Amino acid sequence: MDRKNFMGFGFGPIQAGLMLYEATRSNNFKSCMVAEIDQDLVDRVRRNNNSIVVNIARTNGIEKAVLSGIAIYNPQVPGAVREADELATAVPGVSLYEAGGRSSIADLLAENIDPLRPRILYAAENNNYAAEILKESLLKRTEIERLKSLQILNTVIGKMSGTIQGAEEIGTLGLEPITPGFPRAYLVEEFNRILVSRVRLPGVVRGITVFQEKEDLLPYEEAKLFGHNAIHAVLGYLAHRKGYTTMNEIGNDGALFSFGCDTLIEESGAMLIRKYRSIQDPLFTESGFRDYAQDLIRRIVNPYLNDRVLRICRDPVRKLGYGDRLVGTMREALKQGITPRRLALGAFAALEFIIKEKVSLGVPIPEKPQDLDERGVRRMLHAIWAGEEMDGYRDTCLDLVAEAGKTRE
Repeated sequence: MDRKNFMGFGFGPIQAGLMLYEATRSNNFKSCMVAEIDQDLVDRVRRNNNSIVVNIARTNGIEKAVLSGIAIYNPQVPGAVREADELATAVPGVSLYEAGGRSSIADLLAENIDPLRPRILYAAENNNYAAEILKESLLKRTEIERLKSLQILNTVIGKMSGTIQGAEEIGTLGLEPITPGFPRAYLVEEFNRILVSRVRLPGVVRGITVFQEKEDLLPYEEAKLFGHNAIHAVLGYLAHRKGYTTMNEIGNDGALFSFGCDTLIEESGAMLIRKYRSIQDPLFTESGFRDYAQDLIRRIVNPYLNDRVLRICRDPVRKLGYGDRLVGTMREALKQGITPRRLALGAFAALEFIIKEKVSLGVPIPEKPQDLDERGVRRMLHAIWAGEEMDGYRDTCLDLVAEAGKTRE
């Protein structure tokens, strides 16, 4: 394989600790470039001879991986775009594709993509339709003929990662900052089983070979949302209720650890297996999903990842959305004939979190979590779901969450 050029947009933990890490480790790229709008970060990397450190949480400790030769720009890099064979967007959300005017990702790609040079782009944002959204943004700026040699791939990234802020916290955790003296560190787990869309451009062989291609990503995207994301949220809100500050504390709580496994296997997993058994992937079998679930729970409580409970619990209104990881998973379970009582308890704990953290819903909410009754559950969820399209499972979901509050176990 001829050595390629890699180009990334955004320089957070996923770009650094996944895309760039795997690109450099593959030895299939002669150059790695990245565009980043944080000028301080750009300057620090340049002053550090274009090298950074990524902290990788393994099962037995932290590996401090040095990535060298990272050319970083801010962010007008038309030459880099034109030269790139493999690209990746890894920004906080798909709404940022068009942010920044002439310096936006969409503008830079539309102006500098060569229709005669085949290339692929990984859309690494947490959105099932990121590739389609980015392509739509490009088509507002250029004709479809110029994009004939660009394939944008959706991704399913089940890799947990984060940015650790503050020199004291970085030192306490025994991490290395991104560059010496910078009060910011990247911490990612070692997991790298990343799924991507099937490459269809003739003759194109991916340089980041560790990723796995799938003909249809939808089943795996749903496994991520209704499995990984759902159980992460359930455990986060229940851990917050117990006063835990880091997710690894769940590892010392046998009851909560088992509850997480049971929820993932018997509710999320049972639903996903019934829905997707026909595709004959080992993941969607009883034994395959059990292995996946047990591995995922162990990863979630990895003490070296030091995942903060408050990070998992943030944005509870979105996570309680009618189609999101808590209620959305409940609805999918109900469609498959499964009663999601444990998921309902996680949803109730998320409502308690909203009360405790005084998140505004635009309607009266109880003063204290212990005051949340059936009427309050219904009022809060109705407010959260306002404007969303409902289906026939709404009342059952309301009943299950209200019922979960009667036990508070």
